[in-house]
Amino acid sequence: MTDPFTKMFQQMLAQGQEMARTFNPALEHFDLKAVEKMFPTMPADMLEMWFGKTFNRDGLDARTRLLVTIAAMTVQGALAEPQLRMTIRHAIEAGATPREIAEVIYQMGMFAGLPAMQKALEIAQGVFTESEGSPQT
Repeated sequence: MTDPFTKMFQQMLAQGQEMARTFNPALEHFDLKAVEKMFPTMPADMLEMWFGKTFNRDGLDARTRLLVTIAAMTVQGALAEPQLRMTIRHAIEAGATPREIAEVIYQMGMFAGLPAMQKALEIAQGVFTESEGSPQT
């Protein structure tokens, strides 16, 4: 990589790390090497797109991005159960209410079908139950 490209790539990754911390404040130390270990075949330009150009401070706030992600994962059905559970937790941390999350899932019933919607609601209810007692619920 050229020096200017390397600097630009590092800046995009830093911006992505900041967005990741916005999604989940517990991500104080986003480790790119750990991501590379999880996805050894993922090219650098894919990481740049996801963590540099896609997730940035402009445009949608973290709460809205997470609600949109919940919608997409609901449409995927049971294929994305662990990711949906984690994204619902992150959405709550970003300020989404259980009601808003449920409404997003209900809306996806039109596109994903009732079984996918019902499964997503069951997952969400489990997360809400785990989160009881937190200030957002």
